[in-house]
Amino acid sequence: MKRLIISLLVVFAMVFSIVGCGSKKDEDTPKDDESKEEKAEEKAEESDSDEEIYIPVVALGYGHQFWQAVRAGSEEAAEKYGVTITFEGPEEETMVDKQVDMVKTALAKKPVAICVAAIDIEALRPILDEAKADGVHVVGFDSGVGDLADATATTDSYAAGVLAAENANRLLDGKGKIGIVGHSQTVVDAVARVDGFVETVEKDYPDLEIVDIQYGDGDHLKSADVAKGMMQANSDIELIYTSNEGACVGTYNGLKEAGLLDKVKLIGFDSSAAMKEAIRNGEIEGAITQDPVSMGYLAVEIAYKLYKGEPVEEMIDTGCYYYDASNMDDPEIAPLLYD
Repeated sequence: MKRLIISLLVVFAMVFSIVGCGSKKDEDTPKDDESKEEKAEEKAEESDSDEEIYIPVVALGYGHQFWQAVRAGSEEAAEKYGVTITFEGPEEETMVDKQVDMVKTALAKKPVAICVAAIDIEALRPILDEAKADGVHVVGFDSGVGDLADATATTDSYAAGVLAAENANRLLDGKGKIGIVGHSQTVVDAVARVDGFVETVEKDYPDLEIVDIQYGDGDHLKSADVAKGMMQANSDIELIYTSNEGACVGTYNGLKEAGLLDKVKLIGFDSSAAMKEAIRNGEIEGAITQDPVSMGYLAVEIAYKLYKGEPVEEMIDTGCYYYDASNMDDPEIAPLLYD
């Protein structure tokens, strides 16, 4: 009997030991799982903080100082928001295929957003439509990308054309004949700069007459030839409005070669060392300037905010101003003029 009691005690001790071990294991398991979850969350947070936020910026062109000013603004925003950007554009603002290739290459690197100033919106439409379907935000700047953009930072180019028309009317005392040398019939902002000018003249200034509109692709030599041909066909033109720097400098050169600088007033667009010098000495009456640094900055800022899910305005006007010899050194104008 004594042996039986001892045996039972041993069995009971073994059972309680097993149960106790099982209970300890059950208590430890949730703690281990919780620890693993915390580590996973910490790792995810570290991954998020280390993640490269890539936003390519593809401009209409590259070499002109205007685009370098846009680049400076975009790099400033990239530094502020801790994002990685690339900035590129074709050598000439007519190289549609090259820009398309640049956009394709940038998108292949899986950016969170892309900023584009399109030469030809329709050429980029299928590519950007696909990118948007994959969750890439599309931001337009300068010429923009039309209805493809989630948001756009640009000069109101139509308003810039209106401002140029108002100054043309002032310079001609409300009466005279005008020619226009444009730089593109496909780039959205280029078209708007001409439309704003033409429609304002037709609507508001009945004694001004636009007798000819031609295009020189923003090329100095082509625009010079266009201007000389325009004046040969219409010798009574008193003022020429040009829609970008290339058109302005080219037209200036053409008028100078033809000996007409003292007979034809010239209004330009944008700026350069040659334009500023000619405006200072009175050979060019004045020009419209944009704010390219703000344009580049805002494009990248908008792209970053879209990525973060923050609200942004669909259209942000970066402003335009008329400058001439009387105000080009003013504090609010001088920083917007580039060489």
